[in-house]
Amino acid sequence: MDNGTFNAPNPVGDLAPADGQELPKDKLFVQDMFPYPSGAGLHVGHPLGYIATDVYARFHRMMGRNVLHTLGYDAFGLPAEQYAIQTGTHPRTTTMANIENMRRQLDALGLGHDRRRSIATTDPEYYRWTQWIFLQIYNAWFDEEQQKARRIDELIPLLESGALQTKDGRDYNELDDVEKQQALDEFRLVYRSNSMVNWCPGLGTVLANEEVTAEGRSERGNFPVFRKNLSQWMMRITAYSDRLIDDLELLDWPEKVKSMQRNWIGRSRGAEVDFDASGHTIRVFTTRPDTLFGASYMVLAPEHELVDVLVADAFPEGTDERWTYGAATPAEAVEAYRQAIAAKSDVERQENKDKTGVFLGAYATNPVNGAQIPVFIADYVLTGYGTGAIMAVPAHDDRDYEFATVFGLPILEVVAGGDVTEAAWTGDGTLVNSANQEGLDINGLNKADAIERTIAWLVAEGKGTEKIQYKLRDWLFARQRYWGEPFPIVYDAQGQAHALPESMLPIELPEVEDYKPVSFDPDDADSEPQPPLAKAKEWVEVELDLGDGPQIYTRDTNVMPQWAGSSWYQLRYIDPNNDDALVDIENERYWTGPQFDGDCGGVDLYVGGVEHAVLHLLYSRFWHKVLYDLGHVTSVEPYRRLYNQGYIQAYAYTDARGVYVPAEEVVEKDGRFFYNDEEVTQEYGKMGKSLKNAVAPDDICENYGADTLRVYEMSMGPLDTSRPWATKDVVGAQRFLQRLWRLVVSEETGDALTADLPLSDDDNKQLHRTIEGVRDDYDNLRVNTVVAKLIEYVNYLTKTYPDAVPTAAVEPLVIMVAPVAPHIAEELWKRLGHTDTVAFEPFPEFDEKWLVDDEIELPVQINGKVRARVMVPADADQDAVVARVLEEPRIAEAVAGKNLIKQIVVPGRMVNLVVK
Repeated sequence: MDNGTFNAPNPVGDLAPADGQELPKDKLFVQDMFPYPSGAGLHVGHPLGYIATDVYARFHRMMGRNVLHTLGYDAFGLPAEQYAIQTGTHPRTTTMANIENMRRQLDALGLGHDRRRSIATTDPEYYRWTQWIFLQIYNAWFDEEQQKARRIDELIPLLESGALQTKDGRDYNELDDVEKQQALDEFRLVYRSNSMVNWCPGLGTVLANEEVTAEGRSERGNFPVFRKNLSQWMMRITAYSDRLIDDLELLDWPEKVKSMQRNWIGRSRGAEVDFDASGHTIRVFTTRPDTLFGASYMVLAPEHELVDVLVADAFPEGTDERWTYGAATPAEAVEAYRQAIAAKSDVERQENKDKTGVFLGAYATNPVNGAQIPVFIADYVLTGYGTGAIMAVPAHDDRDYEFATVFGLPILEVVAGGDVTEAAWTGDGTLVNSANQEGLDINGLNKADAIERTIAWLVAEGKGTEKIQYKLRDWLFARQRYWGEPFPIVYDAQGQAHALPESMLPIELPEVEDYKPVSFDPDDADSEPQPPLAKAKEWVEVELDLGDGPQIYTRDTNVMPQWAGSSWYQLRYIDPNNDDALVDIENERYWTGPQFDGDCGGVDLYVGGVEHAVLHLLYSRFWHKVLYDLGHVTSVEPYRRLYNQGYIQAYAYTDARGVYVPAEEVVEKDGRFFYNDEEVTQEYGKMGKSLKNAVAPDDICENYGADTLRVYEMSMGPLDTSRPWATKDVVGAQRFLQRLWRLVVSEETGDALTADLPLSDDDNKQLHRTIEGVRDDYDNLRVNTVVAKLIEYVNYLTKTYPDAVPTAAVEPLVIMVAPVAPHIAEELWKRLGHTDTVAFEPFPEFDEKWLVDDEIELPVQINGKVRARVMVPADADQDAVVARVLEEPRIAEAVAGKNLIKQIVVPGRMVNLVVK
């Protein structure tokens, strides 16, 4: 590494080849998912993917490719901040110490990274460009007609000419300057919105959905989380819904991951239908407009804007007590219900089997039959999905059925096929009980035809429209933390947001003594976020001249989410020292540009865990597509090929209290497990510090060597599956390397045990078949079978040549070993008399002729029972095979004096003779 062995040259810039050197045309960009530098350091499960990509990169260097492989650190975010708070040390201090410790541990594994390209998201010269990308997105809008992002400057002439209308329909030219700015803000890909967020008083910050457990508590700290309406920065990722789905077809990704992204985006075709409720329109989206005749009630999300408008002064006479939530009036019931569900997460609300709700005392008109149906609020309907209102068809929807059963509501069958008195029928069937006097009759139709006819009728009657809907919500892009990227935004005295010019970047995070978030009583749902940066008064208030003379502005005191820095890091790996651009377009085109017509471009191989299948990858794709639309990159997608590695798991043990005990101190006796002579319970799962079953790579490297760890982890099983760690099995990998060493080097003299001997035919067969298999396995990330083939070849040579092995048999072996065990390979290469590194030796070629057998062995059956095995020429025809078989003494004896009724030859497999 110190010699720049793994440094990959760029086409242009400071990393370009020296004068006279040619840039290789055949390149490979291999990338690992961004690691977070934990204070706990690495355990042996962490390097699995890093070792695999290193093996892959080393192999392809030997194949003559220019390989870019490096590693940076995703170091902003809540975990680093919480760790710093717990230790009483500034996050930057702990983060840098964690990075150095992690780098030390990874260096010990011999990973061939281009260190010049390593970055950390916390480096101001890195997050300068994170802020720059934010400004590009902020200063852009999505052109629906062209289906791409365009600069906001290109929107203004369209609004002035009337080619585009403002969102509220006002004439842009008649607006004052502030109103014009607000009109532009309505189009921006970054905007402020009063939205429902996950507020965690115990942590003092808003959390993303993925940071909240299904129980409605914070993933970190297990504090209660409340739904709260706050003004927050949002990114309009929903504008890219169609492209994010459609372009999945361009990617070489696991189908499981593609499916997860499709489901997360949730594109579905249906209709928006209008229900009248006392002069107010309740709009619902449904993928099953054909079931409208079965709608027997409506449900609004408790937060829906019409709830407070529709709620009646009193419950109608005779209202079922189950509908009132035990309150005297609908307004009191609504207030009590909202308080009761405030702590529930979206996931908990959707998965909750106990259906609860409140009748608003209002009714809506079913547009297809005029029926008056009651309007409820219930927590299983979310304001962030669809329109925040549903038409409930309990006969054909499980959740609606459960609700209707609890509240005694009508269950009206409109799709024949099941017994709706027992359960909702959600399968296919023909429509029944579905006709009105206004020309809509879908009785007897199947689902698809009924949907088409219903939508056409709704459109013709002005009661609905055809609609494509998505589950994807816009990206909440702000956190009330200290340890994150500051926004390049300031506010004037009127509270109007202003984007700072690029020349002012980076907006550096101020060094403060008190970086703790303002936390509250964990159960105080009424508390308001107070970001830590708000305490840095000298930083918050700043005098700037943004074109209208010097004025006092206030900085935004939120910071970006941790996802920001990891949404584009592959581009900075390409051009890490560029002060003039995010990435030089020539360097980006070389490393990630499309390679043929129809190619989406992107990193050639991206390896990481499936847990990032949706959020990180979806955010990265969104940012990349905006950059592509604005002309900053040539690749349509950030990651051409994705590979999800499995996990290294381990046994953990808990005592009678359920407390984890150190796994390495547990003793097994007769199938039971004991810690300090007390029996403990064994469980199997992930490896980690909290489970007290982590094994440090430092210990394995010290006791067995780094190459042993590499070989063991690669040989444990297929890379894409999880596998159990067993320290006792590490010795197997060590013994293989010891046999390899003793094959080549004399233990007495240290000299090479090789001789200039010719290879026999058997030697050539073993060698060339090993080369052919190993090449294919390395190229397809089947490193476990690479190790198996190398062990088999070493065993063959050890058995065949007990004294001196042919140099021609050993040198290809050392080269083949080098990607997976580079340290021993380098040492052996030198012992064989070479002075250059083995890292760039051409990978051995194989000769096809040694892959084909001259003779093959066939089992011979007589009347279905194997009687012998006979060697026959590999190219013999059936008659020649039978003739050779009948010459075999055991076969000749077995058929003597009998009639040969039938002879069956399965080429290359077997011979079956039927005799009487």
